[in-house]
Amino acid sequence: MFDPQTLRFDASGLIPAIAQDAASGEVLMLAWMNAEAVARTLESGRVTYWSRSRQAFWVKGESSGHVQKLVEMRVDCDRDCLLVQVEQTGPACHTNRQSCFYTALRGGDEVEIMAPVAG
Repeated sequence: MFDPQTLRFDASGLIPAIAQDAASGEVLMLAWMNAEAVARTLESGRVTYWSRSRQAFWVKGESSGHVQKLVEMRVDCDRDCLLVQVEQTGPACHTNRQSCFYTALRGGDEVEIMAPVAG
């Protein structure tokens, strides 16, 4: 049985979690989890993060409806980062874009490569 305590958390008790669309492979966002958020995610199947600004748990999509359903969680080789493969409903980013990685650096310029989802 997996024990979240075997992960290598930082000094604040957190581990970065990269959310990836399980179907397309697109990287959606990066957020943080603590041991309890990892356990809640695995138990419920709904991805739960730790908000560093609010110092509280947040279930992705709880207020927006843009839910992340867990497909698979992976641990990297150093056990200090998680890959959370998800079935994403609606945009993942709070800016209403599919991914938080919508700004490209091209030729020294920042270029927005993704528009907000209409709605």
